Amino acid sequence: MRDTSVDRRTVLAGTAGLAASLTGCISVSSTPPGQGGGTDGTNGSGNLLKAGGSSTVFPIVNRAASYWNGNYPASDAEYWGPTQYDISTDKRLADYWGSFYGFEADGNETPPFNVTVGLSHSGTGLEKLEGGQVDLGNASAPADAEFPEKSQEELGKFVDHVVGVDAQPIVVSREVYDAGVTGLTAEQVRAIYQGEITRWSEIDAYDGPDKEIQAVGRSEGSGTDTAFRVNMLGDSDAEMVVDARKGQNQQVKNLVSNSDNAIAYMALAFTTDDVPAISLTFEGTEYTPGENLADPSYPLSRDLHCYTYEGTSDREAAFLRMIMSDFGQQKFVAPAGYSMLTDERQEEQLNALPDTDQ
Repeated sequence: MRDTSVDRRTVLAGTAGLAASLTGCISVSSTPPGQGGGTDGTNGSGNLLKAGGSSTVFPIVNRAASYWNGNYPASDAEYWGPTQYDISTDKRLADYWGSFYGFEADGNETPPFNVTVGLSHSGTGLEKLEGGQVDLGNASAPADAEFPEKSQEELGKFVDHVVGVDAQPIVVSREVYDAGVTGLTAEQVRAIYQGEITRWSEIDAYDGPDKEIQAVGRSEGSGTDTAFRVNMLGDSDAEMVVDARKGQNQQVKNLVSNSDNAIAYMALAFTTDDVPAISLTFEGTEYTPGENLADPSYPLSRDLHCYTYEGTSDREAAFLRMIMSDFGQQKFVAPAGYSMLTDERQEEQLNALPDTDQ
């Protein structure tokens, strides 16, 4: 924490808009629950589907990958149990979803192909997708917001698949919450992130020691940061005044939990008792965590995307169909703390996938 005797406006005047960039992409092997696995994530097969990008979307896709790679039998009610989802099949998990696109089971637990998931942020994931380094680009902001400089023709090559919805909350340090800041207005949040409110004592609800506000942001290029700028500040390129930027939601969570004066925005799935989400009043409506953040009118609600590039292959479609299904929404989206697709949106997204063999 910086010396509070220094005026934050003065210190940060020359650094507004300067982001701490993410230094690398973490490669993650999705080992099936309860099983061992190779460190390369291939389970002995060279046939691989690669995903990467947003740390917000990561919990969904990584969990889905671990189930896919496990290829559990239909008798495994904990990880598959298809009859629970009105699915009539005796096939193993990945074999069933792969069969929609002609992938044939080989008679053992090896899936039709394996899935690995890389962890960075939305901009990196979409850049890798465009460059052919991954098959699925995970993003928590739409491609046109991540790449405002691209033409419509270029953006048209990114094929959007929405797999869930995140109600992005505002969070504060536990000490700030306990001192009375259990909610802010959208105007107050904007003022904090534009350097106009710099001390917690300037917030009427605050009843604690006079402390400077530590404003925490996500790295530029992350979908969470892009969504926050668009939805809260009005533009994906809006200038912000922040004390620290972090590349991943977990890093934001750790910083806020270890501070006594912080405010941040991050994915809902990462909130805890040590990093409490607060209510946000927007245009006269108070949006409260656990009650109505999933309301479509909540300003920080955003879709969670898995992009493909220049079409969608059968491998990509099989894996995405699993995530979008009732099974996937209940097994991968809801446990991550996100909102499942409505019936209408689910049908829309499934219908947008390539035709199946069934």
